[in-house]
Amino acid sequence: MKVIVFSTREFEKKYLISANTTSLELVMVTESLSLNTVHLAKGAGVVCIFTGDDASAPVLVKLKEYNIKYIAVRATGFDHVDLKKAAALGITVANVPDYSPFSIAEHAIGLMLALIRKLTLAYQQTQRYNFKIDNLLGSTLHHKTVGIVGTGKIGSAVTQILSGFDCNLIGYDKIRNEQLISKYQLHYADLKTLCKNSDIITLHLPLNERTEYLINKEMIDFMRQGVMIINTARGGIVNTQDIIEGIEKGKIGYYGADVYEHEKDVFFYDHSEKKVNDPLLKKLLSYSNVLITPHQAFATKEALNNIAVTIFKNINCWALQQKGPHELHPDLGTENDNIEQESLNLST
Repeated sequence: MKVIVFSTREFEKKYLISANTTSLELVMVTESLSLNTVHLAKGAGVVCIFTGDDASAPVLVKLKEYNIKYIAVRATGFDHVDLKKAAALGITVANVPDYSPFSIAEHAIGLMLALIRKLTLAYQQTQRYNFKIDNLLGSTLHHKTVGIVGTGKIGSAVTQILSGFDCNLIGYDKIRNEQLISKYQLHYADLKTLCKNSDIITLHLPLNERTEYLINKEMIDFMRQGVMIINTARGGIVNTQDIIEGIEKGKIGYYGADVYEHEKDVFFYDHSEKKVNDPLLKKLLSYSNVLITPHQAFATKEALNNIAVTIFKNINCWALQQKGPHELHPDLGTENDNIEQESLNLST
């Protein structure tokens, strides 16, 4: 069976090759899957895609014309895949539901610490041999109240880490994780209550019709003055324009994100020679109290190995005409599903 891997990055190649233990024909291309590039899938049996690839209905129709039967998503999120259309066309889709929750969780904590202790500003100053600390006054993470939006695998890992800082923890998720309550004293609340009472809010939900722009002007208005918002989930969970307005007004004291709602064709590429024409991103990057990282939270050796191994577990089953262990049901991600169920099992 031939497997074509779209949007291949240099850092992941060796993990994909190593995980291909059954010597399937592996073709890795740097191009993203789209209507313009779908022809590259001709002759393949499996298409392997990443978060920036387009698996919308028109692209899926083309894949069906090329007799593609399987799509392997090398990520947890599948908001870019039209699962219902895939099912209607007889295309099976699988993802990687659990590859390294602590990779994402630790990155979220890193963003919190970097912002609250002004580490980025300190680094910039010392590079200019400016060793004054007058404008580097920070705060401690210790005893802060942190709202964890989505207490699935990643949210649970964040809860565990923050408990070590003796933080007061509030969770938002209709499916309550009793272990987090008993072991880490997490208190569940509705989203408005969480926003009103949190010094820091960290997001760990999938992107779907119910979570798009979940954090918007209305929710920001409920938040404490100077709140910190951390987003390592999906860019579209926050309304970027509303975030910027919140920063401008001083309502949002810090914003840390590993994702951006318009990151497609921006993140994972070097634009240093020719700057990106994106006013919202340019505005975000201009603030000293904002820290944007390029969707790197998942990029650990452990995570990349687990992603590759899980992908080939699915593909090897398909090669034997067996059901893969992580196939996605077509109803996932529709408006009939509650966002809390998805966050429990499929966070970021």
